[in-house]
Amino acid sequence: MSETPAPEVAVHQLDQATHDGGDGCIDVLSPPPGTDPEDCLHVALHVHGAASVRRGGASTVLAPGDLLIGTTPHPTGLLQDSECRMLRFRVPCFYLGVRHDDVRRAGGLLARGNEGIGSLASQFLRTLAAQARAHRARPGNHLARSVSDIVAILVTELLDREDPEHPTGAAELLSRIRAHIEDNLADPDLSPESIARSQHISVRYLHKLFQQDGVTVGQWVRRRRLDACRRELERPSRRQTSVSAVAHRWGFVSHSHFSRAFRDAFGVSPREWQAYATRTDGHTSAS
Repeated sequence: MSETPAPEVAVHQLDQATHDGGDGCIDVLSPPPGTDPEDCLHVALHVHGAASVRRGGASTVLAPGDLLIGTTPHPTGLLQDSECRMLRFRVPCFYLGVRHDDVRRAGGLLARGNEGIGSLASQFLRTLAAQARAHRARPGNHLARSVSDIVAILVTELLDREDPEHPTGAAELLSRIRAHIEDNLADPDLSPESIARSQHISVRYLHKLFQQDGVTVGQWVRRRRLDACRRELERPSRRQTSVSAVAHRWGFVSHSHFSRAFRDAFGVSPREWQAYATRTDGHTSAS
C-alpha cells in the first residue's frame, strides 16, 4: 500500500478546500439543493495507530486502510489510543443510492482496506486527501464523484452481507436479479414479467423477494433509472443533451412522468439539477 500523507496536513487542506464547517469531516460532495444536509453517511479511514471497533459483543482490531461507515462522525464502538489518526469523510446519501436508516439499523459497517471494493475505496479516499490542493479544480471534482460512486458500491455490498432476512440462496438470487436490472435499465420493456422470466421464477416470487427489502420491483427499477439519469445529467459531456433525450435513453417514455418522479426522488427538477451541476463545475474550474 502506498505511503499515507500526514493526516493532520491532509485534513487541514481539505477543510480549507471543502468548507466543512469546522467539524473535522471532509465533505466529498456538497448536498444538492432540496436535500437534507444531515442525510449523509460518514466514512472514517484508519491511517495509523492502535484502534479497534466493538460490535455485537466482539472486538475487531483495525489495520491501516480499514474503513468504518456509519451515520455519525464518530463511529459507534470505536476504541483508539492517543497515537491513532483517522481521516473522516462525509457523503450525502443522495449520491449513494442507499438509505440512511439501513446503515443505522446495521449499527455501522466495517470494510477491510486490503481486499475487494474496500481496498479500492480506501485508495481513492487516500488519493482525494493527498490531492487536497487540487480538490476544487475540475479534476478534483471528478475524483470526488468517482469516490462517491465507489463508496456507493461498497455500502450496498456491505449491507447485503449484513442482511439477516434473506437465506443465502435467496440473497444470491436477489443479487442476480439486481444485476440483470442494471444490465437492462435502458430497455423500456423491462418489467416484472421480463425480469421473472429471465431468472426462471414466478412473478409472485419475484415480488416476494423485493418485499422483504421494503420496496416493490417497480420502485427499485424506477430508482435505479433515476439514479442513472441523475449521473448522466451532471456529466459535462452531456450538458448539451436535452432532459427528454436522457430520460428516453434510460427507459422513461413520458417526459412529464419522468420529471415528476425525478423531483419526488431528489427534491429538484431534472433541469434544476442539470443547472446546479453546471454551476458547480463552473465554480470549481474557476477556483
